[in-house]
Amino acid sequence: MRLSTERILTTHTGSLPRPPGLSVTGPERDAGQLAEAVRSVVSAQASAGVDVVNDGEASKPSYATYVTERLTGFGGEGQMLRPGDYEDFPAWGERMLAERSRTRRLTNPACVGPVSYLDTSLVEADIANLTQATAGQDVADVFMSAASPGVIALFHSNQHYQSDDDYIAALADAMKTEYDAIHAAGLVLQLDCPDLAMGWNVAGIGGTQEGFMAAVATHVAAINHATRDIPPEAMRLHLCWGNYEGPHTRDIPLRTIISEVLKARPAAISFEGANPRHEHEWAVFEDVRLPGGKAIIPGVIDSTTNYVEHPELVAQRIGRYAQLAGRENVLAGTDCGFATFASSSLVDPQVAWAKLAAMAEGARLASQQLWP
Repeated sequence: MRLSTERILTTHTGSLPRPPGLSVTGPERDAGQLAEAVRSVVSAQASAGVDVVNDGEASKPSYATYVTERLTGFGGEGQMLRPGDYEDFPAWGERMLAERSRTRRLTNPACVGPVSYLDTSLVEADIANLTQATAGQDVADVFMSAASPGVIALFHSNQHYQSDDDYIAALADAMKTEYDAIHAAGLVLQLDCPDLAMGWNVAGIGGTQEGFMAAVATHVAAINHATRDIPPEAMRLHLCWGNYEGPHTRDIPLRTIISEVLKARPAAISFEGANPRHEHEWAVFEDVRLPGGKAIIPGVIDSTTNYVEHPELVAQRIGRYAQLAGRENVLAGTDCGFATFASSSLVDPQVAWAKLAAMAEGARLASQQLWP
């Protein structure tokens, strides 16, 4: 994994605007169309000034639910995820539920049988498309995201295993196949782990904050077990509090979870740092020292609004983290994805690319200050 040794490198969380009409699931999936979509999104990232690129998750209906095509054991319907904000602000919550029902299903298949990795052809196709699309492109590094055991369990409730811990362990063993394949292809593996934060405000995992932190420790241990054959420096991890524009008044503080999260093997941690609920948490790193070999990828642009951040604001945000964590330990990123679900996007695609370009310009300005 490339680090910011000479300038601040830019990257993002994973999902990017998909071409209109792109089919990503079932018999309507078109291999040629997907390959072209990946080529297009890689080229757009390079044009916007993004240094560390991916496939935009073009082949996935969402960053977590895609696994039901690759794993056995899923069927029926699980529970609906409903952020606690909905209870605190019911009028807003009803409006959000109505919007969600128009754009995507509100429940996902549950785990109803033993979990195992069924078919590697889809991840192999993703790897081939991304490898071919980045060949000859002027980019610093290439990553591919994969769902963590914990986030799969968050979206697909357990109706089979005797305990949630057993379910998480089975998912870790199954997803190891995908993680190892991505690493073997020479790509940086990104573990998508919103459950490490969102599991509290969206699902109330653990029942109490103490119970939630115990669950976080279990999920981190599962990540470490599943990635035991991959060097830490070949991986990064993303966490967030849910990619939705809402109150977020029940979000668990970064300060509460960061020590446990830093026990995960991936060498870089991506997290929200630009939206109004979490921008202040750069100050956490006044007290929390990164372990040796760890880097951070704070969000310096928001992923839920159509404001295009001013590059000077982006530079200021980068500078705060660089001052505390060291310039070589900071990459500039996004709070979350711009198309978390293929069927909906909070940010207009043209605006999303403008925001990424603003991030690149902000990183250039910050680099001038950090490497005078």
